[in-house]
Amino acid sequence: MAQLNDITPHELSSRYRIDREIGRGAMGLVFKAHDRETGDTVAIKILRPELIASVSAERFHREIRYLRRLRHPNILPLLDSGQDRDQVYFTMPFVDGDTLRTRIEQAGPFSLDTSLSIIAQLAGALDYAHVQNVLHRDLKPENVLFAGENVVLCDFGVARAIVASSSEDAISSSGIVVGTPCYMSPEQAFGGSVVDARSDIYALGCVMYEMLIGEPPFHGASLFAIMARHITDPPRPMRSVRPEIPPHIESAVHSAMAKDVHARPPSASAFVDRLRSA
Repeated sequence: MAQLNDITPHELSSRYRIDREIGRGAMGLVFKAHDRETGDTVAIKILRPELIASVSAERFHREIRYLRRLRHPNILPLLDSGQDRDQVYFTMPFVDGDTLRTRIEQAGPFSLDTSLSIIAQLAGALDYAHVQNVLHRDLKPENVLFAGENVVLCDFGVARAIVASSSEDAISSSGIVVGTPCYMSPEQAFGGSVVDARSDIYALGCVMYEMLIGEPPFHGASLFAIMARHITDPPRPMRSVRPEIPPHIESAVHSAMAKDVHARPPSASAFVDRLRSA
């Protein structure tokens, strides 16, 4: 079976001209491309071979069609999906901007005001989608793009589409982790079948933690070691690293990252309200 590094995109369905690779992650490789039909520049994500072997392509495309209805200024919309020979892919508008991951790596910890602005925009996107019973399931700095002064959340619902189009046995036997361990809620890490909006709120708390501290709340020698720490360990107190962080900010972030889902804020906007309540 081809490995991730072996993926070489061809002319997908004769519609897209591949220009260059612009990113890679657990789900696959991302390429900048030209849509010959519309004339637009797009981003194409080609799923990694292990995922393709585990999902039903027909159900995956059906899920993507469902997710295309999401329209919010802080959500990067899904445009299309398709399959060409052994490659399953989906497309998004191309955003010529940094990711939150890049900015954290370049600038280190953010100011409180900058972090609050970013989190408030992401919370608006999450609340909008949660009302429609759509979870992100893979919120992380790599999936947050800067488009001018705004941020947009990409890959919204794609993890959900993969889970929905796969059998539990297929995912388990493939060894693929759906989600990113550094931002994975305890219930996701534990492999529970009941995952709701509060898992996205947990990840949002992890992202806020990283913006203010400069690193994720948990580290480990392996992906599974990190997942275990999400289940069992409390995060290091933020004020032990940055004493100038107000106590109510630390309290709000730690509440979003509570092990007990019932102890977390009931919505993303409620989390923002706690962050802003001096």
